[in-house]
Amino acid sequence: MAGLLAAGLLLSACTGPAAEPKATAPAAAPVDSGPLKVAVITHGTAGDAFWNVVKNGAEQAGKDLGVQVEYASDGDPGAQAKLIDNAVAQQIGGLVVSMANPEALQPSIEAAVRAGIPVITINSGEEQSAAYGALTHVGQNESIAGQEAGKKFKDLGKKKLLCVIHEAGNVGQAQRCDGAKSGFGGDVQTLQVDISNPTDAESRIRGAVQTDPSIDAVLTLNSQVAARAVSAIKSVGSKAQVGTFDLNSDVVAAIKSGDVLFAVDQQQYEQGYLPVMFLKLYRDNANIVGGGKPVLTGPDLVDKSTVDKVGQYVQRGTR
Repeated sequence: MAGLLAAGLLLSACTGPAAEPKATAPAAAPVDSGPLKVAVITHGTAGDAFWNVVKNGAEQAGKDLGVQVEYASDGDPGAQAKLIDNAVAQQIGGLVVSMANPEALQPSIEAAVRAGIPVITINSGEEQSAAYGALTHVGQNESIAGQEAGKKFKDLGKKKLLCVIHEAGNVGQAQRCDGAKSGFGGDVQTLQVDISNPTDAESRIRGAVQTDPSIDAVLTLNSQVAARAVSAIKSVGSKAQVGTFDLNSDVVAAIKSGDVLFAVDQQQYEQGYLPVMFLKLYRDNANIVGGGKPVLTGPDLVDKSTVDKVGQYVQRGTR
């Protein structure tokens, strides 16, 4: 436990800007003498490798800290809000929630805060986190991450970038592409695809690079979409090269083979693990990590120089 406390203190130093917390946040830890029960509710879709790693992190934290963790997810904002409402009705001791569509979740999150349930947001919704009453936000700053990806392509001499958005209405993905435009400083276009229809996503990417041969860089915002982009580019003999957000075993192999230039790793295992630890510290010792600002888990760029070291952790489901 001492080691975990130290880790929490060290990570609190890695922060970025956020709105000042409002008075709706709980002033003191709820009194609860029993085992801590935490609900982790995300917008992940079924079978998404990224969210499986988040789940692994949360469940491992539960095992390490003696916390009961229940994970649920739904990509539909309305359904995700209902999951939050159900968790609140069960009088959970803590809530961890991702906010890809913050406005849809606002009433449910604020209801949890009013019920005295401490909330930590993860992954997306950093700007709204404090305003909705969350204790802190854990994730990467999407704009900064996008800027780093754009700069990487610029440094590699690319001239025209296609940024592929795979979830309509996801504020974090829009921020990534906007950041990429800022970091790239050149010609950037966006393309909307649907992650739940991989075949159509590949077809749309193929059509984009085939129609515009000047596109020499493609940035995907998800590891599964990256594989589709690689396939699409190869099928039409395009000169475009792929960079992506997030890692899985396919992306690791693609970086090693040169099919993918780099991956922006937000270390999502921490987005599952750290909030459970922070809620445990809050319940047991009234600690709030971050000083009112988010705890950043990324970005970390993984390329050929680092992929061998990182890849071993991808295989075990922790990167």
